[in-house]
Amino acid sequence: MFSEYRIHPALLHLLYCLLCSAGEEVVRLQELEGNTVTIHTGLTGVQSDAQILWFYISESVDIKIVNSQIIRGEIITDYYSERFRDRLQLNRTSGSLTIRNINREDSGVYKLQIITGHQSVWSFSVDVYAPVSKPVIRNQAEKRSVSLRESCSPLCSVENGKDVSLSWYEEKERISSISSSDSSERLYLPLNKTDPNNSTYTCVAANPVSTQTTQLNITNICCKAASGQNVKRDRFILLAAVLTSVGLLVVPSLLFVWFCKKKKRKQDSEDAELNYTEVKTLTRNSRAAPEINRAGVAEEDHSGSVDYTEIRH
Repeated sequence: MFSEYRIHPALLHLLYCLLCSAGEEVVRLQELEGNTVTIHTGLTGVQSDAQILWFYISESVDIKIVNSQIIRGEIITDYYSERFRDRLQLNRTSGSLTIRNINREDSGVYKLQIITGHQSVWSFSVDVYAPVSKPVIRNQAEKRSVSLRESCSPLCSVENGKDVSLSWYEEKERISSISSSDSSERLYLPLNKTDPNNSTYTCVAANPVSTQTTQLNITNICCKAASGQNVKRDRFILLAAVLTSVGLLVVPSLLFVWFCKKKKRKQDSEDAELNYTEVKTLTRNSRAAPEINRAGVAEEDHSGSVDYTEIRH
């Protein structure tokens, strides 16, 4: 009856892989970039004639990086891959692999195979992180005032990265936190407290392998902003006072000059309108007798001195 049903070879292979993977326990490691990392197998003694193989899985392809075996009674260990040049060290007793100066490009899955009479497989997932940056706190208040309560609105920020989180702590209690999968954007987290002067607040940036903290200093962050605004206000007041003083000196001077010019123009205009009137003066003894002209009309003698007197209007 059962001979009538045949299972496709691909299905058998898939079933085999599932059974193998179910038997493999994946050990997860999180490491700091630049450190020397040892992937421990947990074995206390590997059979002396065993063949030990390490693979680095990249894009679902197993890349052989270590092969250690006994050939004619001699242990031959070969290290492969340009990626790990001179950075790998195998311990044949435990099968553990040491990676020196590990970097983020070394993140991935490492697979160990130990072959004796049978084959044993272990898998290790390694995540390598850069150290997290130190968070920065500044005052983001839009409303600036001498009053601390009105002017202080602390904002904490940090450069984002893989699995980076940013948190505010009041004393030892976390009161807010933020993270983002977009590592290209900086993380920002405001402290939503109306009066941050009553407690101790700390901003903490962390990833799985490192932590950086910055404690809120109210005097430096908040009062400095208020004092800065006071300086700007004082400068404005001083500038206004100087301009007012200059104006009080300049305006009267300009008015005086304008008045003098106006008076001078008026005087010049009066000088241009002078009229002259002829005045004849005769001495008492020099008066001549009038002459009789042909018509028998007596003519007065107009000879004598003539004076001109200026008459102003």
